[in-house]
Amino acid sequence: MLGRTTEYAIRAMVYIYIRNKEGGRPSFKEIAKNIDSPVQFTGKVLQNLARSNIVSSVKGKGGGFFFSESSKPITLYEIIMVVEGDEYFSKCGLGLKQCDSSNPCPMHDDYSEIRKAFFQLANKQTIQSLAEKVNQHKAVLTRLQLT
Repeated sequence: MLGRTTEYAIRAMVYIYIRNKEGGRPSFKEIAKNIDSPVQFTGKVLQNLARSNIVSSVKGKGGGFFFSESSKPITLYEIIMVVEGDEYFSKCGLGLKQCDSSNPCPMHDDYSEIRKAFFQLANKQTIQSLAEKVNQHKAVLTRLQLT
């Protein structure tokens, strides 16, 4: 349902939050490695989030990505809006340009319900709540390595 860019953005933000709580400011290379994301792509995603004031960054020694002390909880909705745009929560499930209740695609009614439920989830879940699940070992940020 989410685009790959949004997936990486959310995972990166969760990782940054966890590292900040440990006292660290991770670099984009560290973030990419730990969320299983392409390095250069991760850098671009993080630049976009920093330009949107979702996260802050400092260059040089001791630099990296961080949340300001006064940061309020960041919802998944906020991340999705920066990466995907406002049409994300209104677009057609089949990708049609014209799809609404008067001109529905075959999935319109069912997909509308899914979209509403996901909208509610995106406004409820925060980067902080997801990080807490990872810290409690109830969730992971990367694919499990099988040996």
